[in-house]
Amino acid sequence: MKKSFFLFTILFIALFTYNAEAQAIKAPKVEVPTADLQKQLLGALDNVSGLGLSADQTSKLKANNKTFAGEIFKILGGTGTDDAKKGLLNNLGGERQKFLTSLLGNDLLGKYTNKINGLIKPFKSKLGLASMLF
Repeated sequence: MKKSFFLFTILFIALFTYNAEAQAIKAPKVEVPTADLQKQLLGALDNVSGLGLSADQTSKLKANNKTFAGEIFKILGGTGTDDAKKGLLNNLGGERQKFLTSLLGNDLLGKYTNKINGLIKPFKSKLGLASMLF
């Protein structure tokens, strides 16, 4: 009788411990922007079909897009506070706006901005602080 009670107690404790472990709360992983997201952003920024850009404008825009996307993810991956990152992103956005205005002019800039905003919309929430640039 003592032997079966002892085995039953061990079995009960083992089951109880197993259930308690299985129900432990796990903290969700924080997503950090990845190279894949940078690639998606660059693909959206480089899509200039239907805008009627010259070959020179297209090549300059794509070169700037690569630098721009790289800078965004460099800032997001940095160690600064959110406020510091927002400041850096605002400066970067201002420089980008000046470049685009001088390269495309106001009419083409409006068309380009509408086009990329539509392409970026599906993954805009993944960009975090950088979404304020679009």
